[in-house]
Amino acid sequence: MSAANCLLSEDQFLCSICLDVFTDPVSTPCGHNFCKNCITTHWDISDRCQCPMCKKVFKRRPELHINTLLSEVVAQFKLEAQQKTSSSSSEQQVSKPGEVPCDVCTGTKLKALKSCLVCLTSYCETHLEPHLTRSTEVEQLSLSEDHLHLLQSFPSLKAAPPTKDWTEVRVRPPSYEGTVVRAVTQLEETLSEEMKKLFEAELKRVQQYAEDVTLDPDTAHPQLILSKDGKKVHCGDVWKNLPDNPERFSQCPIVLGKQSLSSGRFYFEVQVKGKTKWNLGVARESINRKGKITLRPQNGYWAILLKNGNEYIACISPSVRLSLKSQPEKVGVFVDHEEGLVSFYDVAAAALIYSFTGCSFAEKLYPYFSPYLNDGCKNSSPLIICPVNQTE
Repeated sequence: MSAANCLLSEDQFLCSICLDVFTDPVSTPCGHNFCKNCITTHWDISDRCQCPMCKKVFKRRPELHINTLLSEVVAQFKLEAQQKTSSSSSEQQVSKPGEVPCDVCTGTKLKALKSCLVCLTSYCETHLEPHLTRSTEVEQLSLSEDHLHLLQSFPSLKAAPPTKDWTEVRVRPPSYEGTVVRAVTQLEETLSEEMKKLFEAELKRVQQYAEDVTLDPDTAHPQLILSKDGKKVHCGDVWKNLPDNPERFSQCPIVLGKQSLSSGRFYFEVQVKGKTKWNLGVARESINRKGKITLRPQNGYWAILLKNGNEYIACISPSVRLSLKSQPEKVGVFVDHEEGLVSFYDVAAAALIYSFTGCSFAEKLYPYFSPYLNDGCKNSSPLIICPVNQTE
């Protein structure tokens, strides 16, 4: 495997438009990340506002904000890559002390002007221009809407950069590949540790907005059983004879929290341990509470769910299957009303599960809970609203 392929597998650090490491990364409402300048330019020259990745069309041009967390991770990534490049280059012969040599030259090496973070190669003035020509061609093709032209143009990208003297081209020894693999592995471990620290700090920050949430019995479906303190809910087998007031859910086993949010920030945690099915999140005040319900933001629900014991889903259209490293036993829910953000966290792992971004909240939001049906005691464990422990 080449050095370029090793780094390209880390696609979370590469903008799909310019094919380079993110600069000022922003997130679109559909959850994809791009360089701010790239996506802005892409929309300026296109006849419609569309995500280049999933092709989702936005009726109104989204307001883009810098993804500060991703920016910090990318900055760390660039720093680590530069350190690896400098370390590798320092072991080779250089023209003068403190200078990085060109990796393409042979014999007496010329001083390198720039190092590429993608291919981990340093270039002198002679060899820099062909490299930049290829990068520019890739960027232009990535902005094209003509997919046939894109495919027809790819053979030219595979051609070697022109050089005046082919005798200067040096093939690296086989040991170089092993060195790069070890360097990338170490970089992945370092980034994983740094990302965990960042998420831990992020979780502690949102936990500062914890609210004392209790369940509202006037909204509870007749099969749901609530604890006296309003902190636990599970589904029973008996349909209780309760008044069918407008606030009560009549068909789906759902209950809302008493507390509402119309501005600012809001956070609560729910224990989901021992359950095979559940869903939770927040819902707007005017949701339909009678008959069949479809969990979608356009219907007033921002929620995630578990089904079949190990399948985690983000409830959007189309739904998104979530890949988690571990099964959460306690889920944190954070809402930023002004930012239009709803985020879900695995509290024990201090990991982000999923975020709804670019949301429009025109009315009050309420915590939303569904323990699902009992399923022959397989799913009898309750959902439990937990006190927030910020030292956890």
